[in-house]
Amino acid sequence: MPGSPYTDLDRPPLSRDALSRALVVPGGLWTKLDLRTETGSTNADVAAAARAGAAEGLVVVAERQTAGRGRLGRVWQSPARAGLAVSVLLRPVRAAAVHHGWLPLLVGVAAVEAVAKVARAEASLKWPNDLLIGGRKLAGILAEAVPGPRGQPEESAVVVGIGLNVTVRADELPGPEATSLLLAGAESTDRDPLLRELLRGLARWYERWRDAAGDPEASGLRRAYLDRCDTVGQDVRVMLPDGQDLVGEAATVDEVGRLVVIDLDGTRQVVAAGDVVHLRPNFDS
Repeated sequence: MPGSPYTDLDRPPLSRDALSRALVVPGGLWTKLDLRTETGSTNADVAAAARAGAAEGLVVVAERQTAGRGRLGRVWQSPARAGLAVSVLLRPVRAAAVHHGWLPLLVGVAAVEAVAKVARAEASLKWPNDLLIGGRKLAGILAEAVPGPRGQPEESAVVVGIGLNVTVRADELPGPEATSLLLAGAESTDRDPLLRELLRGLARWYERWRDAAGDPEASGLRRAYLDRCDTVGQDVRVMLPDGQDLVGEAATVDEVGRLVVIDLDGTRQVVAAGDVVHLRPNFDS
């Protein structure tokens, strides 16, 4: 059966009903889970729902993405059922707006923990939005602010999406800098428990962070992120939005989620957005 989800037995389909029973529970963060066979972008789908007034806690998962979006306008596609493409709708009105930049970093922490617990694989974080294994990209994260229809702060939302390569094969990778759990030798590549743990961990961290008014220190998020961040301590090149490059040592991530770089003159530079290259990549041979 061409197009059937059962034609590739290494890539079984997810079950919306089973996932909903496990994750959409009374008093929990997740309020609705939509599983789509194919979509252009889960982030775009959730952003449209947010503009239409959807409640916090919507989760959209796609078995295949055809126009997933990364940072700087990059397009990302995923083979059918070879990874996790998931976006969530958050309305962090109880967290100070200055701390909203921590949301993609929070998702990164939850993802690293889920990969360790379920796949038994050790991933790390590259500021601001990548998961790495052996120096290669396992997943990317994209956060987008969605203003309320009348400009009211309580109606605003943040959409956070993650695309994680699970059983992507070598000939399906977008380039030599990427990898998947399969290629990294993970003990498990079962997407169902991985997605459950990712969303449960995301909810735990989000609720701690939100209940601390978004304070990354009081919630423990900053410490957890720094413990898992491969960028801090590295010599880096940061390609800034204005086209300039900043070269230096990544010293830390500050209280609002910005990367602090000590440049070649010894000057402290604070970076809110940019594309980071580790100058001492640790690719496995």
